[in-house]
Amino acid sequence: MREKFKKYVPLLIGKYLQLLFFFSPKKALHKAYMLFCTPRKGKVLPEQEDFLDEAEDAVIAVEDIYIQSYRWANMGETILVVHGWESNTHRWKRIIQKLHQQGYNVVAFDAPAHGYSSGKILSVPFYTQCLQKMVELYRPDHIMGHSVGGMTTLYHQYVYPDQEINKLIILAPPSDLERIMGQFQGILRLSSKFMKALDDFFKNKYGFYFEEFSVSKFATSIDKKGLLIHDKYDDIAPYNEVVAISQSWKGSQFITTENYGHSLFYEEVDDMIITFLKS
Repeated sequence: MREKFKKYVPLLIGKYLQLLFFFSPKKALHKAYMLFCTPRKGKVLPEQEDFLDEAEDAVIAVEDIYIQSYRWANMGETILVVHGWESNTHRWKRIIQKLHQQGYNVVAFDAPAHGYSSGKILSVPFYTQCLQKMVELYRPDHIMGHSVGGMTTLYHQYVYPDQEINKLIILAPPSDLERIMGQFQGILRLSSKFMKALDDFFKNKYGFYFEEFSVSKFATSIDKKGLLIHDKYDDIAPYNEVVAISQSWKGSQFITTENYGHSLFYEEVDDMIITFLKS
């Protein structure tokens, strides 16, 4: 019964948004935007607290949001890590420990509405602003991002091309907002008219239409040395999208895994990352 209820909830939400759109388009579009940008999980769980408590921490303000940052201090090069959607800094635990043992100074932060950071929604443009604030404060030599964190890292390089970053490590990134919004439309069964209006909403708010936000297009301007790792059977971020990124990003090395999933939590992946950093 519960599973059947969950199945119909998105359809009911979609019908509500369509009805509201008929009477109050602006309110309906705002609610759809908020729904799209609101994570359902990602806050720190009790079993994640001990590891995060080991780090030096600081709270950094970006506009009206308070960002929780962490630092595992060391004397070597600084690497800044950027987690994905509905996650938090704890997802990096194993690789942070390995990098720290290798002498790296590791910096991380929880995205808005994730981990210990404040806020209710997350968008890639605002995540990019937060990333830039971290870059300005910590001056990392390298940046590593996973999933939406990887998308944000590459978009950051497009928006802020003059940062003194040596290497980028991008794990399982999605690329195309148009494809993501198509999934959003399909789940809620929203009309083409509604989606056209939502497309205009994004253009007015961020300066781009759905089809214009494509990491594979942004990557053509990136001149940093990079490592892309993506699983061939990733069921969250399509493999063909990262293939397109690798073809656009001339300074990238592309490694394909099989059956490692979207999270890429494997010792072999950790080894690839450390080898790349040391090369």
